[in-house]
Amino acid sequence: MTDARLLVRALVDPATTRALDAEGWTALIAMARAEQLMGSLAHRLDGLDHLPEKVAQLCTDARQSAEHARRQALWEAEMARRVLAPLGEPVVLLKGTAYVAAGLSAGIGRSIGDLDILVRRDALDAVERALIEQGGWEWVKEDAYDDAYYRDYMHELPPLIHKERDRMIDVHHTVLPLTAKPTPDAEAMIADSVELANGLRVLSPADMVCHSAAHLFADGDLAGGLRNLWDIDRLVRDFGPRDGFWQALGERAQRHQLQKPVARALRLAEALYGTPLEGDAAGRGRAGDALYIRRLLARDGWGREIRKLLRLAFYIRSHWLRMPPFMLAKHLWTKWRKG
Repeated sequence: MTDARLLVRALVDPATTRALDAEGWTALIAMARAEQLMGSLAHRLDGLDHLPEKVAQLCTDARQSAEHARRQALWEAEMARRVLAPLGEPVVLLKGTAYVAAGLSAGIGRSIGDLDILVRRDALDAVERALIEQGGWEWVKEDAYDDAYYRDYMHELPPLIHKERDRMIDVHHTVLPLTAKPTPDAEAMIADSVELANGLRVLSPADMVCHSAAHLFADGDLAGGLRNLWDIDRLVRDFGPRDGFWQALGERAQRHQLQKPVARALRLAEALYGTPLEGDAAGRGRAGDALYIRRLLARDGWGREIRKLLRLAFYIRSHWLRMPPFMLAKHLWTKWRKG
């Protein structure tokens, strides 16, 4: 197999791995690692009796690593909660930490990096001050241009890192850069978020899918796209059977100006992962969907990137979506001059 469809098939139907030889297993593991899906794959393969001994051990290690990452993510969330609780502001967990905190299937085996939180924009100064002065976080980017760029144009503060735990936190005040064309209603996302037992919050089911779709298509070059699309598949399988979910998803996608990213995410999730859909939230298929699929599957049997021109096109597209042409040219020129 010439691309990452091998990985997709293994995630959808783990029994298909029964036909793999040594070369096939090598390719599957390499792709899963490159796409940060090794933990998810290991959980999907758990309990199968046809795994080669070395593969079974790799899967055991991956599950243990994912469990460690889960505990570490929850601990970081708790540390942030303790620092921010006195502010009386809602703190919404995002992405991987939100999935594991809410006990969703998207969190099973998921690779989790930074702690991402969403707070009200009016609370940014107080949140930043509390994290730095009381929590032990400090700025990662010391460069004045980068700092100003984040504060003026991005959807988050400059990243902060904890000086003792060496863990980063991204503090969002919305979910897409301010220069992007869609303007999600961050205040509505926070207002309709769901409180967890510890006082932290997660996005509502519909908003969680909207945010995941925005992160995948409206704010990037599809790097890590198979993992993000797997998140969407798992979220839809968790939330889809709930009463009113599909109507709410359509309404929230419209409110956040994310109808197109959500529709495309659903179509591609159905095409690759067989995600069960209802209603017309996915819209009609488009010719461009095939290019997105080729980009998502652009890995060879060694886990290396392939289809370099297509990747470059999506990279350029990601910057084009984030800012107007003149601003983009100025930004790239400044970054090039600074080396």
